[in-house]
Amino acid sequence: MLLFENATQLDLTGAYEVLARMPGTHVSLLASTLEPVRTEWGLTITPDLAWSGAPVFDVICVPGGWGVNALLGDEALLEFLRVQAESTRYVTSVCTGALLLGAAGLLRGYRATTHWMSLDLLPLFGATPVADRVVRDRNRITGAGVTAGIDFALVLAAELFGDSEAQRIQLAIEYDPHPPFDSGSARTAPANIRDDVLRAGESSLAQRRAAIEQTIRRRT
Repeated sequence: MLLFENATQLDLTGAYEVLARMPGTHVSLLASTLEPVRTEWGLTITPDLAWSGAPVFDVICVPGGWGVNALLGDEALLEFLRVQAESTRYVTSVCTGALLLGAAGLLRGYRATTHWMSLDLLPLFGATPVADRVVRDRNRITGAGVTAGIDFALVLAAELFGDSEAQRIQLAIEYDPHPPFDSGSARTAPANIRDDVLRAGESSLAQRRAAIEQTIRRRT
């Protein structure tokens, strides 16, 4: 799992909690260096390995967050993802980690999902956006925003170890959500709530689109 400054920690830790419970599995956190990494809201996490020179893994997973914006033009990182994708069994993401996969050219011709506020950016990478919680297309598995990382990881656990193992993990972590509000999706949230969230992210979304367009221009 990739780890970077200003990542949304639940993108990573929600999926990590599930994946680390799979039998005979070791999850490595990869960052640019071995220095502790400060995530979006200040939680600091220590990586296991530097991604440069890391071995090829069975699964590569990229979380999201506003920190993605600064990495969209990081050719060294994008090349690392391309090299992993050549041999890894599954190429996956949570939330806007899908945009890094897209920037690396790994979603062209694939169906994929991401956080609802960035779903319209996927076609810029030649991907087909799907507004589902988890989307699988061949060996690409993508999760929607933040908490969808748990759903994504359970889908992956079932794929790797069978439905029964995934269900055992789900029960062990008591994943049985009953949210107090029906505002967890852009489709069901009140319009004023949706507008508030969009306004709060407006500047960062504009920066994200500009970074993507600049990355695409450099390649054409």
